[in-house]
Amino acid sequence: KPAIVPIGSQPGRKSQCEPFADVIERAWLSGLSAQRIYQDLVSDHQFTGRYDAVKRFVRRFGPGAELPFRRMDSAPGQQLQVDFGLGAWVIENGKRRRPHLFRATLSASRKAYSEVVWRQTTESFIRCLENAFRYFGGVTATVVIDNLKAGVIQADWYDPKLNPKLEDFARHYGTVILPTKPATPRHKGKVESSVKYAQNNALKGRSFDSLTAQNAYLLHWEQTVADTRIHGTTRLQVGKCFEELERPALQPLPASVFPMFEEALRRVHRDGHVEFKRAYYSVPPEYVGRQVWVRQETRLVRLYNHRREQIGLHPLGAPGKFATAAEHIHDHKRSIIERGAEYLLDRCGLIGSFTGTWARAMYEARGPQGLRVMQGLLQLAEQYPADALEKAARTATHHGTF
Repeated sequence: KPAIVPIGSQPGRKSQCEPFADVIERAWLSGLSAQRIYQDLVSDHQFTGRYDAVKRFVRRFGPGAELPFRRMDSAPGQQLQVDFGLGAWVIENGKRRRPHLFRATLSASRKAYSEVVWRQTTESFIRCLENAFRYFGGVTATVVIDNLKAGVIQADWYDPKLNPKLEDFARHYGTVILPTKPATPRHKGKVESSVKYAQNNALKGRSFDSLTAQNAYLLHWEQTVADTRIHGTTRLQVGKCFEELERPALQPLPASVFPMFEEALRRVHRDGHVEFKRAYYSVPPEYVGRQVWVRQETRLVRLYNHRREQIGLHPLGAPGKFATAAEHIHDHKRSIIERGAEYLLDRCGLIGSFTGTWARAMYEARGPQGLRVMQGLLQLAEQYPADALEKAARTATHHGTF
């Protein structure tokens, strides 16, 4: 075997590491670093060379051995892994379409739920998750998802930003959503292989005349084929393992299904309103120019800030209509008449007791017209001293002049 000259060494010069070549090669290929190999050579083999000599020598062996992945097992009821793949073709009215295959797999028992949908929207994703929990009869402590746009707004291993609607769903069901590390599908390896199993065993070579027909077939296949198999890893029958070990460990389902709603991020216009489905809704004045969440729930529209705190509530409006809450009008933009009779009466009472008495009697006598009269009286208070107004009000009250 021809000698290999380490990079950086002089031609013809023998490395001090040559006598330990077999030891160094085994250590390097097992994943030990050059520093660790040098330390072991010094302590175990009385090596007298330098660390740089070991670094140069190990380069002949190429990259070190990749460390094996650590296998992570989950306790019953602890984890649900979910993913999407492609379903079987659906042929309707001569048109071929291929839906998305949603599959949710319990990590402990490998019991799974399958459903095909046309679109991977947040709403369809949440409904698939909910259908899976209802199918299993309980809820897992955590749900592992990939970084699909329907669930994750911003992918980040340490602090991902989830879709707020998905966060609300998780709170409703008492579970925690855990996205995987970006570009690391092995973090949900159980459902990755589970999707392939459903595609190859249940759907490959088949087509259906509707989405409903494909879902009905998948439900029957789960019960008659997938549940009855002996899983290659656990060496247990999937359905039996689920009934005996995992179902009792699931958290109970909530009393009601998750209320579905439509939600969107909107920027507040300069007039203090946001547009949603061509209708306009007011928000507190401090949010002008900022983004808020608008949520429609049947006949109501709720407004939330970025901390998910409710800042407004309106009845659902018709397109082109404006809904403006009185509390959303800034004091500087509210006319004195809009503040109401009690506000004006209180201001008149601040001038003096006779003025306040006259203003209340005048309002009772003249009704809504008295609002403008009180506004004029308050204007007089900016031109004349309070004593003069009090004297005039006392005389007017005495004579019943309003």
